[in-house]
Amino acid sequence: MLAKVMSGAVIGLQSVAVDIEVDVVNAGLFRFAIVGLPDKAVDEARDRVMSAIRNSGAGFPQHKITVNMAPADLPKTGPLYDLPIAMGILMASGELPMYETECVMIGELSLDGGLRHTNGVLPLTLMARELGVPEIFVPSVNAREAAVVDGVTVYGVENLRQFMRHVRGDQLMDPEPVTEYASLPKLVSVSVFDFADVKGQETAKRALEIAAAGQHNVLLHGVPGAGKTMLSRALPSILPEMSETEALEVTKIFSVTGNLGEKQSLLTTRPFRHPHHTTSRIGLIGGGSFPAPGEISLAHRGVLFLDELPEFPRDVLEALRQPLEDGTVTISRAAGSVTYPAEFLMVAAANPCPCGYHNSQVKDCTCSPGQIQRYRKKLSGPLLDRIDLHVHVRAIPVDQLDGMEEGEASESIRKRVEKARQAQRKRFVDDGIVANGDMNSQLVRKYCQLDKDAAQMLKQAARQMQLSARGYFRTIKVARTIADLEGADEIGAVHVAEALQYRGEMLG
Repeated sequence: MLAKVMSGAVIGLQSVAVDIEVDVVNAGLFRFAIVGLPDKAVDEARDRVMSAIRNSGAGFPQHKITVNMAPADLPKTGPLYDLPIAMGILMASGELPMYETECVMIGELSLDGGLRHTNGVLPLTLMARELGVPEIFVPSVNAREAAVVDGVTVYGVENLRQFMRHVRGDQLMDPEPVTEYASLPKLVSVSVFDFADVKGQETAKRALEIAAAGQHNVLLHGVPGAGKTMLSRALPSILPEMSETEALEVTKIFSVTGNLGEKQSLLTTRPFRHPHHTTSRIGLIGGGSFPAPGEISLAHRGVLFLDELPEFPRDVLEALRQPLEDGTVTISRAAGSVTYPAEFLMVAAANPCPCGYHNSQVKDCTCSPGQIQRYRKKLSGPLLDRIDLHVHVRAIPVDQLDGMEEGEASESIRKRVEKARQAQRKRFVDDGIVANGDMNSQLVRKYCQLDKDAAQMLKQAARQMQLSARGYFRTIKVARTIADLEGADEIGAVHVAEALQYRGEMLG
């Protein structure tokens, strides 16, 4: 007998339908074959499925079993096909009646018939909705993740025995209630620091406020202990809340990579990723035999913090240039080409030299001029040109810290950031972007009107500072954000002047 069950495959962040066709023939010797370009994990499903069916109180047919996974030319990876293969065998052998309602089934089986946490549930549920499939069966630990998708009835399956009772009609499962985004708790940030905890450093805090308001990349440089890392880790506390669309984008990435926790639904907090400087190019950008997202995609709609920036390998840093410009990264391998989103706010920290104390009034520098030059050459001009805000963080003497007043709290700064972002969302409602930092040159000309004094100042500064065309437009975008923070419609000379002060030398 032949049985057909629908499942799906995740390619990048997109999903395609996969039909699981199971044919059980009572002829010849026992054979269990899986065809349709399965990988090792799919091929091993034979042993998991046999044990799960037997340990769930059902009989496993000792006949010729052929499982075809169509389309046959699409590689099938991962253990998510265990459940549909098992149900197909049970229905094709007559152990279960055919399930009449069109549905999608996904889930990894344990040997006792229980269902384990499975990656990629959210994009597969979105696929079911797009195809008009009314039901989807997922592991119970993934049910909340799938239930954020309205328009599809989600069933969380604890084990194979429970699913069999549901198919027979003996004991129907209750569908998972739809999770409304508005009902989810909104944690503003994952930051352990508040801007009020940072004593002094008003210039750096102002730069980070501009960065958060307009999605601009930042480089903080200064001697060790000046507060660069603390400032960077406080940045998430002033970022605006994620919209539902942004939350779906981020959750899809975490779902595919297995970074979404069990029984978790949508991520409502912007990600903060801080890879170590020994991270490989594939770890940062993404890749592998079957291209997987890297740290820059896991930081999508959030913050990518690169501490000790010059310590990263040069080829790793150079790979950042295209994602910083385009907001996406395309990874091509023999198995195919995949594009992942990578619209992140990069905040980097660097010392002025290998020992960290070049031009310091606190401690003498022990580096030779050659060492300093080689250290600075690790950061190329094209990479630095893509960073909008260059900020020198000066060390505050320890004896002055106790007498300094507490700074402005993050909550107060975040209100200004939210107001500026609202103006930008309204401005870009028809342009497919969310912040000033995402504007291309065409949108800069459309939305960034400079008054006469501002235009003259910028032209003069461009000649004196030898700004590239990219640096010229990025300065305008920063000035636009500064104007948004003040609620100004037109960019004035004061906004341009402040933006220009951040286009300085990388290491002072």
